[in-house]
Amino acid sequence: MSCRIPLRPSQLRQCCQQAQRGYASASTPALRTALFFPGHGVQRKGMLEPWLEAFPNTCKPFVEEMDDILGIKLSRTIEEGPPSLLDKTENAQPAIMATSVMILKVLEKEFGFKVDERINVTLGHSLGEYAALVAAGYLDFDFALKIVRRRGEVMGECTKKAKEESGETFGMMALVCEPDQLDSLTSAVNEWLSYDAEGTRDDSSATQAIRQVTLANKNSKNQIVLSGSFLRIRELLTHIREFGGHDPRAVELKSRSAFHSPIMRPAFEYMKKVMTPDVVHWPGKMPTISNVTALPFDSADNLRKNLSRQAIDTVLWWDSIKYLHEKAGTKRWLGLGPGKVGRNLVSKEVGRSGAKGGGVWSISEPREVEETLKGLDETESEANR
Repeated sequence: MSCRIPLRPSQLRQCCQQAQRGYASASTPALRTALFFPGHGVQRKGMLEPWLEAFPNTCKPFVEEMDDILGIKLSRTIEEGPPSLLDKTENAQPAIMATSVMILKVLEKEFGFKVDERINVTLGHSLGEYAALVAAGYLDFDFALKIVRRRGEVMGECTKKAKEESGETFGMMALVCEPDQLDSLTSAVNEWLSYDAEGTRDDSSATQAIRQVTLANKNSKNQIVLSGSFLRIRELLTHIREFGGHDPRAVELKSRSAFHSPIMRPAFEYMKKVMTPDVVHWPGKMPTISNVTALPFDSADNLRKNLSRQAIDTVLWWDSIKYLHEKAGTKRWLGLGPGKVGRNLVSKEVGRSGAKGGGVWSISEPREVEETLKGLDETESEANR
């Protein structure tokens, strides 16, 4: 895919199909430049303020539109807090997604950045997948914002119900180990989860969901994330430390919901209901990588199905980065959105500079824009060779 020549719909469709086969042919254009977006947990009070001050002509109307679409003053929650209110799933997720898209709008309107000419592929970590689909033209912003808000409400209800029924606290915990130990750690976790599931097979499906710990994310070469009851997660940790020969560092994430786990099934059902054929624009401007398959969506039906499944399935982030880095020829990575978590996860796999003509950049503050665009300009010709 050329960075300079827009593709016809038939070419875009062919590009997605070729991407899924791994770009084996030398004649197939590579996905040289990737645009990625962060997931849940990067929200912070006041994150809109520097953008509103630096680019009021673009950001003020955008923020007003965000509030109008949702029918609530989400901007006030972002600016004033308290953090406990912003951290609620139904507020944090649309706030992160909207802020990420707003930064892209700043690049487009204030700096003449043309996504379909400068970017070859988009992806997003969990929640970030929605911003990636908006950026690539598959979903309209207003629709995506509305469903992210409602999906967040459903997820909050799922967690509340699970806590009421079990009396336990739910969330997510990252396990960090040495890179050469990740495969065996993951195997030990999967073995325990498989064994543990046997003990609940006679229970009701609701009880199974509450009791079950799941592998929610494969984030990097040395990090996975578990989701579920913290009591059950700690039981798993005790088991693999005593019997599995592993002692990973365990870090609780900024979440009080067990995302990407069976208790989120109502969110999956909601997404299946709202992702009707008419809401997906196919083809988009460029391929977008699915969290569920770590490959480009290859049809509108595939997109609808896997975006829905993302609520309960493992986020294959590391596999997605490896696919682009090792098979699709991606050299440059641009992250947009609050925080630096996404950039750090990408950098773990591809390095901060990469090959000649490559690099990893991220924009979370206005002061980073010009230097980042300069870096992209300087590597443009080398990246596309």
